[in-house]
Amino acid sequence: MTTTPTETGKAPQSRRRFLKAGGVAAAGAATFAMPNVSRAQTATLKLQTSWTASDIFQEMAADYCDRVNAMAGGRLKLDLLVGGAVVHPFSVQDAVHSGVLDAAHTVTVYWYGKHKAASLFGTGPVFGFNAEQGLGWIYRGGGKELFNELLNDILKLNIVSFFAMPMPTQPLGWFKKPVKGAGDMKGLKYRTVGLAADLMQAMGMAVAQLPGGEIVPAMERGVIDAFEFNNPTSDRRFGAQNVAKNYMLGSYHQATEYFEIMFNKTKFNALPKEHQAILQYGAEAASSANYWKAMDIYSKDLQELKEKDKVNVLRTPKDVFEAQIKAWDGLIEVLGKDPYMKKVMDSQKAWVKRVVYYETLNAADYVTAYEHHFGKMEG
Repeated sequence: MTTTPTETGKAPQSRRRFLKAGGVAAAGAATFAMPNVSRAQTATLKLQTSWTASDIFQEMAADYCDRVNAMAGGRLKLDLLVGGAVVHPFSVQDAVHSGVLDAAHTVTVYWYGKHKAASLFGTGPVFGFNAEQGLGWIYRGGGKELFNELLNDILKLNIVSFFAMPMPTQPLGWFKKPVKGAGDMKGLKYRTVGLAADLMQAMGMAVAQLPGGEIVPAMERGVIDAFEFNNPTSDRRFGAQNVAKNYMLGSYHQATEYFEIMFNKTKFNALPKEHQAILQYGAEAASSANYWKAMDIYSKDLQELKEKDKVNVLRTPKDVFEAQIKAWDGLIEVLGKDPYMKKVMDSQKAWVKRVVYYETLNAADYVTAYEHHFGKMEG
């Protein structure tokens, strides 16, 4: 009688050898499938802001640094410095370019003296888009590529930048007397920055460009008669309510703005790719966190200004908006003589025509809903 391999026990032994070998192979595959974790040494980058220690913008810069540091798992660290710690708040770009600073948290209008196009990536002409839509243009509408052209090809700067935080419209600002029309602004010595300075000069104002920390002392000394900075929280923290009591909300001078988070390009390129990605996408994460914080704290501080500080909070008159938009028309014509600036503005207008058409036509009437529940809106 013949026997089969099963009957002699040879087949089960073969199966055991096969399964054992397969287990080793599977273990090896598992080993090779594990993520390749960076073994690079810890890199510490010094990041200075353009903000005072008490400004909410310093907190927003900390939001960015905290997120980067947490995601980097100890292999990359951003060391946050307050404005003026190493260089003047308006000088951070020069410091990052040269390597004196590794990074900075600022806004493009603070270096628009190098090229007025810098202001187009923050506080430029009002074509109809808000800051959220403007940030969309930067990331999805060609703005980032145009900005890199300015940095790399025109100014030849050793810098890599990311944008964050779609800032709410900046108020017209603080005045000793309420502004009832555009005529009330003529002759005033006024603080603003960027192309907004050109705009206000075109409206008959004398403009001084000052960092936030220098505004109140300038007002106290009579160097300026009126000013704007950015938002109810920043303004309240540096004491705007102590030198003026009329706060005009709404304006076309800086209807949009965003933070610029810049890095020395040589140092950025020397980092591992995963750390470069953390720095880039950390800006997007902080952008949302900053905006949510702004909605909460700005609105609370506006109520504090009204109720505790007895500030007269008013809506900027329509006459001022109309005068501003006419002044922008004149500036757009002048700025458009520069081929690069015309290219940037044309790109913005193409984005606005498509995106704002959709959003405006589709948006709910939020004012009607608000007034249904809370009564007529003041201001």
